[in-house]
Amino acid sequence: MSVHWRSYPDAHAAAEAAAHHILALLDNALAGQEHATFAISGGSTPKLLFQELVKSRYRWESVHLFWVDERAVPPTDPRSNYKLAEEFLIAPAHIPRRNVHRIQGEITPERAAEHYTEDIRNFFALEEGAMPHFDIVQQGMGPEGHTASLFPGEPLIEDREGIAAAVHVPVAPQWRITLLPGVLLAARHTVFLVSGEDKAPAVHAVFHDDYDPKRLPAQVISHHGRSVSWFLDDAASSLLRESE
Repeated sequence: MSVHWRSYPDAHAAAEAAAHHILALLDNALAGQEHATFAISGGSTPKLLFQELVKSRYRWESVHLFWVDERAVPPTDPRSNYKLAEEFLIAPAHIPRRNVHRIQGEITPERAAEHYTEDIRNFFALEEGAMPHFDIVQQGMGPEGHTASLFPGEPLIEDREGIAAAVHVPVAPQWRITLLPGVLLAARHTVFLVSGEDKAPAVHAVFHDDYDPKRLPAQVISHHGRSVSWFLDDAASSLLRESE
């Protein structure tokens, strides 16, 4: 396990630092291979990240974009993670459409998970039972410790064989489609971007509480991911900094 965290004065500064880190990782990946793969999340903090990535004027021709999770809504719905990325990253950064691998939230959740799994299998040319190795996975965390769409108590937190699945989450409540832990753990690099005072107790718990992924799903990746970096604002890291 390789995990470290950094704290910044506010969410904008954390997003800017995370963007620089991600772009450096993309450069490193593309130095040794034809394409890089980047899986993104939704939310207000990733919106800041997307804006920073657009500012960089990075050349995206060789980067393929995937999603960590998606709500079971059409791509035009304001709740759609795809819509957020389309408006704040894909369109303004001119990412080629052929490089965009969205989750089809407008079809039934089970079918959407099957289609997304098949897309990933085909892109990575996976043999049966193999996991894809994303170059970078960007994740967030909720105030109760969820990451991707893996919420506390979700049985799939134990899954290490599947690629994507439909899950019914307690928030809203609603259906979502999410990458599963086996895929998240196989990523070459994971970048957590978390901001807000309401996240401070969960951030501290992920790092310092006993390992209990059914209670704190983000612990799975933070404790066992291959190379994990946390970019926090000072509000989210306040309790963590007090205990160091």
